[in-house]
Amino acid sequence: PQDYKEAAKWFRLSAEQGWAPAQTHLGVAYDFGDGVPQDRKEAVKWYRLAAEQGYAHGQAALGNMYQSGFGVLQDNLRAHMWLNIAAANGVDEARELRDDLAKTMVPADVSKAQQMARECLEKNYKGC
Repeated sequence: PQDYKEAAKWFRLSAEQGWAPAQTHLGVAYDFGDGVPQDRKEAVKWYRLAAEQGYAHGQAALGNMYQSGFGVLQDNLRAHMWLNIAAANGVDEARELRDDLAKTMVPADVSKAQQMARECLEKNYKGC
């Protein structure tokens, strides 16, 4: 049996030292309530810290949160932006999610989200 509580403890230690993969794993723990109380706002916090360091899986997770509206206000533009960035950084699942999301958006919004992604890249993922 997996000890989620123990895993969350170790992920937190690494996450607080700034290690993006641990931040993403801690975000997943909060997202699903594995070893910690479920808290999607806390999940978003950890995903964002990883995403702003350029960690593609954190970027994809953050995009998912914006798409679903878990822990943040639902926002297709930000969802597309983060999924697009994660896809560009090699997360195949993010590419599929982005493309499916784009089918539900008007072309002007897809273009705006693509512009937001370019601006986010220029800002080195900070404050996006």
